[in-house]
Amino acid sequence: MSLERGQMALEALEKKIENEVDEVKKRLLKEKKKQLYEKIYTHLQAYDRVKLARMMERPNIYDYIDALITDFIELHGDRGCKDDQAVVGGIGFFLDLPVTIIGHCKGHDTLENIEHNFGMASPEGYRKAWRLMEQAERFKRPILLFVDTPGAYPGDEAEMHGQGEAIASMLERMFELTVPVITVVTGEGGSGGALAFSVANRILMLENAVYSVLSPEGFASILYKDASKAQVVCEYMKLTSFDLKEAGIIDEIIPEPLGSITTNPQIVYQALSHCIKENLDDLMCKKSTFLQKQKYDKFRKIGQVRYE
Repeated sequence: MSLERGQMALEALEKKIENEVDEVKKRLLKEKKKQLYEKIYTHLQAYDRVKLARMMERPNIYDYIDALITDFIELHGDRGCKDDQAVVGGIGFFLDLPVTIIGHCKGHDTLENIEHNFGMASPEGYRKAWRLMEQAERFKRPILLFVDTPGAYPGDEAEMHGQGEAIASMLERMFELTVPVITVVTGEGGSGGALAFSVANRILMLENAVYSVLSPEGFASILYKDASKAQVVCEYMKLTSFDLKEAGIIDEIIPEPLGSITTNPQIVYQALSHCIKENLDDLMCKKSTFLQKQKYDKFRKIGQVRYE
């Protein structure tokens, strides 16, 4: 059963429960609803996880900062053109350790999404991110990156301002960083827009996040000339956290509660905090030359991944 059909079945059961006056029958319906809920969310298909990853109710970069970072100071602008609201960055403390935090920003409603351009960064956003990474390198601060974007902004203005060059420069320069870099894929990890924040020593991924070379709709448009076949191509794309962990592209999966992170985000924040700490403790002990080589070796290996 797909997630969409399952949710419709749950809504129908909920209405029956509300209208039922017999307490015994009501308890039976509640038990049936619980069993159905567990069945739906323990047998998710790839496209179901895409839908969960795109939910506006999922935490955004500001929610993660509030949960994980203290004394956060947001820094703005690329010092060249403008302040891209699709990318949020600044400095703060992670468990008393000074860090630089950068991430794509989506909104929790339509107005916020418009303000943040649905998390699709322009060249100015990537240049802002690199300015903050350079600062982190200068002051020897670890970098935490949060990925949640359908892709880089494909508009005319972004192309005229050098979108391709901005992403390519990010990829090249991030290999040169000598401080620990950890990337967390929290929702959508789409195309070069996500890759630009992913040249990291460790890549973590939430259980119901997705990470792929392009959107399922784009893939279906290329393969079948029909974007409506997105659900079909998701199974080929190997974009779930479990697929990517098996392929060695990501390093760790952060579990989400049944029903996704939206049901109990605090549990995920705690697990993520513990995971980041473990990885930072390990990486902070390494020499700068090791951190550079480890990234290079990691992505050379990723480049050789072949799916059956």
